[in-house]
Amino acid sequence: METLLDVRKLTKRFGGLTAVNDLSFSLRQGEVAALLGPNGSGKTTALNMISGFQPVSGGTVLLDGKRLTGRPAHWISHAGVARTFQLVRVLPSLNVEDNILAAVMFRKKPPAKETAKEEVQRLLEEVGLAGRSNENAASLTYIDQKRMELARALASQPKLLLLDEWLAGLNPSELSIGIGLISNLNEKGITILLVEHVMDAIRALCPRAVVMNAGRKIADGATAEVLRDPEVVRAYLGGAHAVA
Repeated sequence: METLLDVRKLTKRFGGLTAVNDLSFSLRQGEVAALLGPNGSGKTTALNMISGFQPVSGGTVLLDGKRLTGRPAHWISHAGVARTFQLVRVLPSLNVEDNILAAVMFRKKPPAKETAKEEVQRLLEEVGLAGRSNENAASLTYIDQKRMELARALASQPKLLLLDEWLAGLNPSELSIGIGLISNLNEKGITILLVEHVMDAIRALCPRAVVMNAGRKIADGATAEVLRDPEVVRAYLGGAHAVA
């Protein structure tokens, strides 16, 4: 498969602190991979730079061979990158339908309004929110706000979907549903990069894992092998989680 995302020596500095240091990896079209590491290792900062949410201090990000580095977030979105956030971000004054409709109409070539509304309903059904269009977004439970945020990300028709701890906080039944949903999205051809701490989900979804610690990449390979790597175990997992 062809390379979709190419991250080369990506670096982010905040004053004297280097949060991400020469991070390099690539994702093939259709791949689903995990970006792992302890809290503070630079994972979310890496997603922020890939998506244009934060400017880079050094390095390059390419999508389909096109340079994303230095582009504004809306340009990167139109190029095919969508994301969710650790802390769910909703438009609290709008209902569920309008939260997602805003994303559909934000496309570079938005559809007609009626077509857009039909698409919103399809997306709501896909994420498990069918029939809840008129509910206020701010009144949704945390889990349902996550579902809505995912639908909003999908509304941009991304090539690359960045999920920042989207499965965090789910109970076992919700986790199973979430894993199935992400798997279905990948089967539709969306390339997915997950920042995640739920090891059951990582093992179920991600054949490959990239691991960071203190801003640097310390491992990259088949998930089962990476989770047994002694450096990864020391930095992040602990012995109880080191069995694939």
